[in-house]
Amino acid sequence: MDVDEAVALTQDRLAQEGGTMGELLEHLRNWISPVLLGHPEWERVLKCAGQHPITMGALPFGFELPLHERRPEADFGVSLASGTRPAAFFLERAKSDRMDETARSIARLFRQMDTEGSPLREIVGRKVMLEYDIGSAAGGERPHPAMFLRPGERPIIGAGGQVNDVGAVVDALVACVGWERNDAERKNVERAYLAQPEDTRMDSFGVFPSRPRTMRLAVMGFKTQRAICSYLQEIGWPGQTSAVGSVFSRFKARANVARIGANLDVQEHGVGPTLGLTLIVKQRYTKDSRYWLDGLTDWDQFLAALSHEDLVVPEKLRALADWVSRPTTLFAKSGRYVLLRGIHHIKLVISGSQLRKAKAYVFLVLSGAIPD
Repeated sequence: MDVDEAVALTQDRLAQEGGTMGELLEHLRNWISPVLLGHPEWERVLKCAGQHPITMGALPFGFELPLHERRPEADFGVSLASGTRPAAFFLERAKSDRMDETARSIARLFRQMDTEGSPLREIVGRKVMLEYDIGSAAGGERPHPAMFLRPGERPIIGAGGQVNDVGAVVDALVACVGWERNDAERKNVERAYLAQPEDTRMDSFGVFPSRPRTMRLAVMGFKTQRAICSYLQEIGWPGQTSAVGSVFSRFKARANVARIGANLDVQEHGVGPTLGLTLIVKQRYTKDSRYWLDGLTDWDQFLAALSHEDLVVPEKLRALADWVSRPTTLFAKSGRYVLLRGIHHIKLVISGSQLRKAKAYVFLVLSGAIPD
């Protein structure tokens, strides 16, 4: 059974359970430390997740956890693929509720993906990730989630002459959220791509419809501090590369950092001042659908290095270390499921001249494709 078949089977099983993602999260609540997500914060997450069908539990979902904040808050993320049960739910909602901007954006995006010969489908496949500002919204969840596309079908490699692929993904995101095309913004994104070394890749593109307009780019695969600092200088990042060097040096001394990723905010007037660093302890990007599941101890070394940073809340870091677990069997009325939990990545946020934030992106995923 391939991955798509397993996901479809799990969605069918979850449909038998009935209910919403909010009800599913309520069942999984005991698996999530209150140090990471407290009671008032849970209520806001459940309210948001309650607007989503339970069948979305067959693809990865999870949380953005601010390790630098004492408050146990989180943002909520879910995955969605065209041609699936959850996709049909949002397509129907887009027809029945013209005020639901999220459903309408998803419908616009899936129309682009599902068109015969779609260049977007050839690059990013069928999947989109939604991220809701809940803990970070300071007063309640935002009305429209951020939307991310990952070029997993046809990777966009630095120095690969794939400017047209970059433009196709940017245009798709801009169109689906109802923004007008901005040529200056598009040129700045292309500039960020063209400056990439040949051994890097454009890992994801994202937009935040409920925030000031920006295009979030994740560029992965830098091998050295010199390589990423040269890249940042070439694209005109206005921050201090000495701050990047300082953070990298501290972690390199304590962990076997193999690669570096950069999260950039590209705007009409250039690259924004905030930079996210993702330090990879092994080579983790691949087309293999299990790339984010393998290796339960990969994070031990990095978490130990992170514990030396004064801004990180120690209790949260200890709770995070317990997040990664072996597959766990759960029982429901439709049968057995396997629950997987892991850390997708940790982002170190630099602004001004120093490290300001540390955020962990953790996932859960259910599989009902269990042989008898």
